[in-house]
Amino acid sequence: MNESNNPESSEIIKHQDVHVITFKDKTIYLVGTAHISKQSKDLVQQIIQEIKPDTVCVELDHRRYRAISQKDRWENLDIKRIIRNKELPTLIANLILSAYQKKLGERLGVTPGLELVAAVKGAEEMGCHVELCDRDVRITLLRAWRLTPFFKKAKLIGGLAGSLFEDAEIDEKKLEEMKRSDVISELMGELGETLPEMKIVLIDERDRYLAEKIRRAPGAKIVAVVGAGHVSGIINALNSNQPVDMEEISKIPDPSPVWKVAGWGIPAAIIAALVFTAWSKGAGIAGDSISYWVLANGLACAVGAAVALAHPLTIASAFAAAPITSLTPVIGAGYVTAFVQAMVAPPLVKEIQSAGTDINSVKGWWNNRLLKVFLAFILPSIGSVVGTWMGGLRIFSNLF
Repeated sequence: MNESNNPESSEIIKHQDVHVITFKDKTIYLVGTAHISKQSKDLVQQIIQEIKPDTVCVELDHRRYRAISQKDRWENLDIKRIIRNKELPTLIANLILSAYQKKLGERLGVTPGLELVAAVKGAEEMGCHVELCDRDVRITLLRAWRLTPFFKKAKLIGGLAGSLFEDAEIDEKKLEEMKRSDVISELMGELGETLPEMKIVLIDERDRYLAEKIRRAPGAKIVAVVGAGHVSGIINALNSNQPVDMEEISKIPDPSPVWKVAGWGIPAAIIAALVFTAWSKGAGIAGDSISYWVLANGLACAVGAAVALAHPLTIASAFAAAPITSLTPVIGAGYVTAFVQAMVAPPLVKEIQSAGTDINSVKGWWNNRLLKVFLAFILPSIGSVVGTWMGGLRIFSNLF
């Protein structure tokens, strides 16, 4: 068979980033890419044109595909719905990861994820079936958060925040290394050294998830386009031929029992202490405890909103909401303040579009209305926690 009719003899198949795997009646061409590399985009386009596969599998879920392929995607962002559904932390984490990747992509002069979009478009032009094979990004982020032990969550937040303001010089050698890797996997790999739970969810589980989706893809010839950081894990999963429990790794774990106990136990203990104080020491001391509780919670939360330079109505809502929300785990004060901020100062489309850039500077957080909604969630939440501890200590000190 001559070279033009035999893909296996083609030079493109011998490329170091292309791995040919035979699985039963399928031939899988696994292409490892860097999400910030133009060379990866060119390689993906070439292999799809040459192989003419039955199916092209891409390391994207539907949300991420819309996020990087639709230029007007931000016009449809309903920030109030996101807050109501308590998805704001997930949106913040996702934007931080996207901003990290975008920042590196700008240094290399290429749009992050361009090769994944090129794979989908190339497949559609060739009339190939397209499979978006990655797990829903919300499930991935929520599993990572829920499975990270309580006392390690601060490390996770610190690692993500540190990636925003990291501005170290990148020499030519480092640039070349980045072109050869999946930079988000690289970032998560660094976090994984101190947070192994993160690596399991963000890398290992997704390796198995992607491998199973690729294995199930229809057709005899499959081209799979994934980040370079996933290649070895996918190959191992495919070669092991072990079934993957997709339902198990697609579930959002229940919150830790510690959170449930704290969420209901602390408010119950505070209310019980107030009732017992009124019974044993009189209404005057109980009233003093209640007043201190209101002031401690309200002022601490309002200070958080003020530091965020939130709207005056947001600051007022922080003072009013915190003493009440601190006594129930159903809703936090931060969700109330974020919703009010989004109502009275809704982000403009251009501000939402620039959030991925503004998020990398301290000034940008306070100037961009979308990021200010984030601040109006984060800082009052911190203030509410501080106020709860201050108020709780006063209540129990009056009791004893």
